[in-house]
Amino acid sequence: MATDTTSTNDKSAAAINKLRIRVRAYEHKILDTSVKQIIDTAMRFDAKVVGPIPLPTEIKKYTVNRSTFVHKDAREQFEMRTHKRVIDILNPSPKVVEALTNLSLPSGVNIDVKMM
Repeated sequence: MATDTTSTNDKSAAAINKLRIRVRAYEHKILDTSVKQIIDTAMRFDAKVVGPIPLPTEIKKYTVNRSTFVHKDAREQFEMRTHKRVIDILNPSPKVVEALTNLSLPSGVNIDVKMM
C-alpha cells in the first residue's frame, strides 16, 4: 500500500507543469505585438516557450436593414473578427509568473491563463 501512494506522488511530481496563455483581440497587429511582448518576457527568464499557435479566427456576422419602414430588401452586413493565439510555457518558475502578471499590455487584448 505504501508503495502505491509513493508511486502516485512521483507521477504528480514528474508531471510537466505548463502555463497556457490564450490571447484574443479584434486587431491582429495589436495581438501580434502583445504576443511578442509575452514571449520576450518569458525568454528573459530562460523559460521554454511553445508557440504562438494561431487558432481559427472567430467571425460574427450581423445583417441590418438599411431603412426602418420601406425598402426591406436593402440590407447592410457587418462582421466582427476575433483573432486568437495560444502560448505554452513549460515548467514556469515563480519569477516568470510574477513577470507575466506585472506585464502591461495594450487595451483590447484579452488574456486567459491556465495552469496545467
